[in-house]
Amino acid sequence: MAAPDMREYYERRAQEYDEWYEGTGLHAARDRPGWHEEVQELELTVAALPPARVLDVACGTGFLTRNLRGEVVGLDQSASMLGVARERTPAATFVQGDALELPGPDGSFDRVFTGHFYGHLSGDERRRFLAEAARVACELIVVDSALRDEVEPEELQERVLNDGSRHRVYKRYFTGEGLASELGGGDVLMDGRWFVVVRSPL
Repeated sequence: MAAPDMREYYERRAQEYDEWYEGTGLHAARDRPGWHEEVQELELTVAALPPARVLDVACGTGFLTRNLRGEVVGLDQSASMLGVARERTPAATFVQGDALELPGPDGSFDRVFTGHFYGHLSGDERRRFLAEAARVACELIVVDSALRDEVEPEELQERVLNDGSRHRVYKRYFTGEGLASELGGGDVLMDGRWFVVVRSPL
């Protein structure tokens, strides 16, 4: 379960979350060489996944959810995030709930997909999430932030929203190989400057 400040942070961030991907708002002045090209590559990587029964955990605004093919269920704790996601991807089903207690009986899905969620989990939360993912599906795909020179592998960050509010957020960064190893093996589908994508059997 996310810390109370994390819950508030993502609830308040819903209407501006996509500005991070789009490079607008407070992110417009950030120096991120190749960012837009990698966002496009990331979306194409997600869209190239075979159709399946997919549970998108911590789907947020559905920015990546819309690229998933098959029977898609998006799960998020934030009602505001889900409101944006439902408008963006009406063909998918969206459910409000806890990402560490996944919905459905054992084997309900073919694949668990998650974008920029795994890197916010503590050690105990990671173990709970991986156990739940293995319970409901046989494949896990993790999208997260790439480790690069200007960040530490593990940080406690202060983030500022458009309304000026400040929030402390736990964040990890990964190499593709490192993430695959942590997940117990798998294929690195993308290993860029900004994003990594790993597919791992459960």
